Amino acid sequence: MSGVEAQEKVSSNRLVTQLGDHSPTVLLCRPCLIVVQGTLGSSPEPPPESWAEAPGAMKGLTCFFLCFFLSESRGFEIPTNGLSEFAGYGDLVESAPGKFQFVPENRRYQRSISGESGERMEDVDQVTLYSYKVQSTITSRVANTVIQTKVVNHSPQPQNVVFDVQIPKGAFISNFSMTVDGTTFTSSIKEKTVGRALYAQARAKGKTAGLVRSRALDMEDFKTEVSIAPGAKVQFELHYQEVKWRKLGSYEHRVHLKPGRLAKHLEVDVWIIEPQGLRSLHVLDTFDGHFDGVPVISKGHQKAHVAFKPTVAQQRKCLNCSETMVDGELVVMYDVNREEKVGELQIFNGYFVHFFAPENMDPIPKNILFVIDVSGSMWGIKMKQTVEAMKTILDDLRTEDHFSVVDFNHNVRTWRNDLVSATKTQVVDAKNYIEKIQPSGGTNINEALLRAIFILNEANNLGMLDPNSVSLIILVSDGDPTVGELKLSKIQKNVRQNIRDNISLFSLGIGFDVDYDFLKRLSNDNRGIAQRIYGNQDTSVQLKKFYNQVSTPLLRNVQFNYPQTSVTDVTQNSFPNYFGGSEIVVAGKVDPEKLGQLQSIITATSANAELVLETLAEMDGLEDFLSKDKHADPDFTKKLWAYLTINQLLAERSLAPTAAEKRKITKTILQMSLDHHIVTPLTAMVIENEAGDERMLADSPPQDHSCCSGALYHGSKVSPSSVPSWVNPSPTPVPPLPAVGAQVLESTPPPHVMRVENDPHFIIYLPKSQKNICFNIDSEPGKILNLVSDPELGILVNGQLIGAKKPKNKKLSTYFGKLGFYFQREDVKVEISTETISLSGGSRTSVLSWSDTVHMLSQRVLVSNVHGLIGQFMNEPKIHVFNERPGKDPEKPEASMEVKGQKLVVTRGLQKDYRTDRVFGTDVPCWFVHNSGKGFIDGDYKDYFVPQLYSFLRRP
Repeated sequence: MSGVEAQEKVSSNRLVTQLGDHSPTVLLCRPCLIVVQGTLGSSPEPPPESWAEAPGAMKGLTCFFLCFFLSESRGFEIPTNGLSEFAGYGDLVESAPGKFQFVPENRRYQRSISGESGERMEDVDQVTLYSYKVQSTITSRVANTVIQTKVVNHSPQPQNVVFDVQIPKGAFISNFSMTVDGTTFTSSIKEKTVGRALYAQARAKGKTAGLVRSRALDMEDFKTEVSIAPGAKVQFELHYQEVKWRKLGSYEHRVHLKPGRLAKHLEVDVWIIEPQGLRSLHVLDTFDGHFDGVPVISKGHQKAHVAFKPTVAQQRKCLNCSETMVDGELVVMYDVNREEKVGELQIFNGYFVHFFAPENMDPIPKNILFVIDVSGSMWGIKMKQTVEAMKTILDDLRTEDHFSVVDFNHNVRTWRNDLVSATKTQVVDAKNYIEKIQPSGGTNINEALLRAIFILNEANNLGMLDPNSVSLIILVSDGDPTVGELKLSKIQKNVRQNIRDNISLFSLGIGFDVDYDFLKRLSNDNRGIAQRIYGNQDTSVQLKKFYNQVSTPLLRNVQFNYPQTSVTDVTQNSFPNYFGGSEIVVAGKVDPEKLGQLQSIITATSANAELVLETLAEMDGLEDFLSKDKHADPDFTKKLWAYLTINQLLAERSLAPTAAEKRKITKTILQMSLDHHIVTPLTAMVIENEAGDERMLADSPPQDHSCCSGALYHGSKVSPSSVPSWVNPSPTPVPPLPAVGAQVLESTPPPHVMRVENDPHFIIYLPKSQKNICFNIDSEPGKILNLVSDPELGILVNGQLIGAKKPKNKKLSTYFGKLGFYFQREDVKVEISTETISLSGGSRTSVLSWSDTVHMLSQRVLVSNVHGLIGQFMNEPKIHVFNERPGKDPEKPEASMEVKGQKLVVTRGLQKDYRTDRVFGTDVPCWFVHNSGKGFIDGDYKDYFVPQLYSFLRRP
């Protein structure tokens, strides 16, 4: 038995023997990634008067884990009332080993026979777990969970009842309440010192509250214990929220179920609402087939429901057993559709969230250094499991990858002094080297990391690395430094000073002896993350799973850009890498009054190209969808923004360079915690009765200082001015072309110029007149407009219009949704849409996504008999603009323009030109021609309609 296992066993035994003469406690602690979800519906029988309002209060509740464990804290007695609603559940009251423990205060156990089943039942401590309900609602990755239990004491003796809930590490508790025989306790969030002061003022004699750190994997414990008098009943209800992070191609929602005994009503409901659409959904079999057919899955295009509601008979371990089989996890796995676009931008209630998870891209080669602790503390199962994991990891390297291994105790050794290609021969040799490692000695983390950094830097200096590759260091250690540099801050400084900006450091801390906070600071400071690996038989699986998450880099230098004037408070928006199977999430505030749409530009480097990815979203695009589903959370954008922001601020706080900066960040976190009513490391939950003379306290456990528990990325914030230079190339001299594509006249408009932008809009630069003339085409979705047509050369460009998602001011805007290029002589067609690009030549057709790369040879063609909405201006018309004057609106100047024998009234305005600024566009001042360009273009705009995407324009 390991030290950790032994410690846990002793702790468990101690709890069992001490339970019973303690006082009310609320305990909150952190460890394990298990999500509990369920439904909070009303009971089939009418609730008692003290619970009359409970079902209505539950209807809107969502997502939570639940476990019932033994506790060390004391209980207090509450007077009792009648319990008629709980009568008649004799088949549930036999005490069984589990997490919901009830022990009479006199510690005496008596046995009797249950009249219903013939089983021997405990007569004295008949405590009924009347209901055990969990409801989770996931709206666009934001999970809300509510856990509710109802218990009644049929015993003539007082009973201690422990409510012990496991929730995912990193989740925020937002509310807790309990009703003990008609007395209701509610919660409020206070600054931690304020909460403790309130607790001290009204703490009754013998009552205690405490903090317990759980050692369960990626979980925290929320505990409260009360002593209930004979005949009394108690109801607990806990709310928390979390974000679902995509790992290895799917989202995982875990419902941790440990009622510890049979429950009359055991209900778990998981509701999933994803506007992107559900690609897949399934429930894992985690109960060895015992509950086959019990989970019921209902799946639609964008919504799904998973129900797990075993009857009392189905809960039993065997036909005549009184023990429950419900002891484990209900695991729901799902993923969303993302074939049509690589990013999903969702806007609602003044906030936006941006999900980014591109697929079907070539992996970027990686340079990876494995830095492995082989000190004496790694002896035994830790080393055996690490070697097993490393052998599998090395086999998974691609031939284009480069790697080496650094192992260290008090000395530092290297398998190779430089990086080598991951050929089969080298991989076999490295595996043989690792298998021969014998742990001993101390721990010299400082020198080991500096050696790994030196190997990567040297390889880069010698030109051995692909300039488009990704460099990673993965540190595996189970303890603090004991040899060499011992000061943690000095190690952190040494690493930061020597590591290059293109290297990411990931730290895996094995067990509980390692200073995990130090590893987090070390990784967060160097473009990586840290993860705790639990030292047990499962260590190898945990190591391999983590490696799989970072084994396939698809993008480098990923940056999200939004218009500065329309968004504020954006979360981290610059990330060193994107790994396949994961997802990057960015959120911020947006002012819906300033614009009807939000545009984002993502810049990144793939294996073979520099990418610019654009996304456009309507401000009210989700309103109809969310309003039609009663389970959808209308605050999901706000909650996700708050979750990301607070976690990122906590990480920044741990790295703050000065005390003043740390105080500033602390103040922001505290205010956000209070505003959003959540428990964070700076707040506490005060639980009190209506009179305020009975109080309990729930503190947050010590925080792991990394952003967004469960997320794979630790990024940074950059302003739009930091957009890579290649996105905004300097204008190069080009021959004057009297069509869209020539230089613009001005980059900074005079202050009186008003924006008159609509789509599709045209900017025609007339070099002889040195004027920009603009016009819009106001048509219908589905219409196809000819832009360029030269029948003699067999060249055309057509564009098909699509409509906006919904009208604005009773008008439906239109945009170009598809462009068609036709080269008749070569029999080549190119079709470009917002989803794909198709190339057709003869009988061959290739369909590309926007993430693919294709190289095309271009050749300038001299056109002569060209026409079309744009093509007609190859022959520049003569224009004369004069008599500039105030318009009907004084802020919109007007002028007269003579063109083609007609006199038109034009307005000074702005249009967007995206040639010189591909991210936000350049405001181009121009004279705007009204009525769809009438008088400026030849004929009427309807004359340019064509029946098919590759139809030539028929000229009159």
